[in-house]
Amino acid sequence: MIALDASAVLALLFREPGHERVAEALDDACLSAVNAAEVLERLTRHGQDVEEARRMLEFAPWETVAFDLSDAAESALLAPAGRSLGLSLGDRACLALGRKRGIPVLTADRAWLELRAGVEVQVIR
Repeated sequence: MIALDASAVLALLFREPGHERVAEALDDACLSAVNAAEVLERLTRHGQDVEEARRMLEFAPWETVAFDLSDAAESALLAPAGRSLGLSLGDRACLALGRKRGIPVLTADRAWLELRAGVEVQVIR
């Protein structure tokens, strides 16, 4: 199992460099609901209807994982270490999901390789 960052999902959807690596991981992947929100926002910014985009994510092969108060606390713990790298809430939600489940995370953001967050980071490009 692997946790997907929004950047990885967007690379797949827009067929950006590295999308093949994401496609290989889909059958055993999960996505935080926070990252799903980021993906939906980006798709609607590019003109897609929000309900159409939501349905697309609803039927995606990965598991979408709810974000609860313990996930919020885990994300907050990552804030100090990630501040210098400019980690967003979505970035920290993905990392928190990886830590919580003891699984690697998949991202397009190479800066994550500098982070010591107690989770394996894999980059798609």
